[in-house]
Amino acid sequence: MDESAKVSRRITGVQSPVIPIVAQWTAQTPGTISLGQGVVHYGPPESVFTTLADPAIQGYHTDRYGPVVGDQALLNAIEHKLLVDNGISLAAGDEKGDSGSEVVVTAGANMGFLNAILAIADVDDEIILLTPYYFNHHMAIEIAGCRVVEVPTDRDSQPVVADIAAAITDRTRAVVTISPNNPTGALYREEVLRQINSLCQQRGIFHLSDEAYEYFIYDEARHFSPGSIAGAAEHTISLFSLSKTYAMAGFRIGYQVLPKRLSVAVKKVQDTNLICPPRVCQQAALAAMQVGPEHCQQYVPELQQVRDRAIDRLQTLGERCQISRPEGAFYLFLHLDSSQDDVTLTEQLIRQHQVAVLPGSAFGASASCSLRLSFGALNGQTVIDGIDRLADGLRTLL
Repeated sequence: MDESAKVSRRITGVQSPVIPIVAQWTAQTPGTISLGQGVVHYGPPESVFTTLADPAIQGYHTDRYGPVVGDQALLNAIEHKLLVDNGISLAAGDEKGDSGSEVVVTAGANMGFLNAILAIADVDDEIILLTPYYFNHHMAIEIAGCRVVEVPTDRDSQPVVADIAAAITDRTRAVVTISPNNPTGALYREEVLRQINSLCQQRGIFHLSDEAYEYFIYDEARHFSPGSIAGAAEHTISLFSLSKTYAMAGFRIGYQVLPKRLSVAVKKVQDTNLICPPRVCQQAALAAMQVGPEHCQQYVPELQQVRDRAIDRLQTLGERCQISRPEGAFYLFLHLDSSQDDVTLTEQLIRQHQVAVLPGSAFGASASCSLRLSFGALNGQTVIDGIDRLADGLRTLL
């Protein structure tokens, strides 16, 4: 049998994740400072470990299957958080009598995204991604047999609503927004998100709003959830994660808010893939949410200072490095004045200058040489040391 015939053509056509490749180069180069993967440098709330160590946890039947959508105690905590922090009411319908929204606990926001795509789209349908995009979104769409339609953002990494409208066809099923944004750190303006949500409603498609970085906000800016818009419940799917806010990436817990009319479809998908969210992890998530977002917010001023110092250092490169000051998340996206391949440049930075970043082409930024770096994964001084190496490396290699 031909070797290629043993693997699905649909899967082989999906882009490979870049993080494992960069991680391999990093492991082969001892002493490398990694500004690659998007994780936080702090740990979960102490109550998470206290909960897991408590023998009473067995009383919650964590060794057994649970409800497909998640345990009720966690669902209640999420419903309260959505109302207080996001302005999203699950019971709210619009003047047409819409039935409101439902929460489904997932194994991370990525699972929520794939759940949504499988529930709303058929093979060869189209999903609009704003570029630069989050590569796992691109991968999920292609795995589902759908087609990605890329719409570039503007010079400030903000969506251009007219361009989105022009990209919608009769095969379009959804527009995806990520705010605060991965990979650019851009915080989308409330007015723009309202316009996108309204456009989706008018055209009879869904608005998928990824809000995993909702509490990482700088410069007194404010996060806005499109799901809070009056009348948005029937066409808005919101995705949230505990990975960043509560430093629980390895616990794989997130949740999605979706129109009740999608409930049966999403439950089919989740029951097939997961059966139920891991119940031990749900108890850990509940303990974290009882602490509240203050756990994350106490580190935001420090992250803002690191962001500012990093930008100041990189601006010494002058016109060779164009960079915007992000208002959210913990990423910097660098546009470089170079014709070099950014994957090759990434490998050179690791092997020659011992600093790891991610190539912008992994995020669909193929028009020019670009890099994404994370300033959240390490303590402040280590990040600055890494930025120094990056600046010196770019000065040498560009």
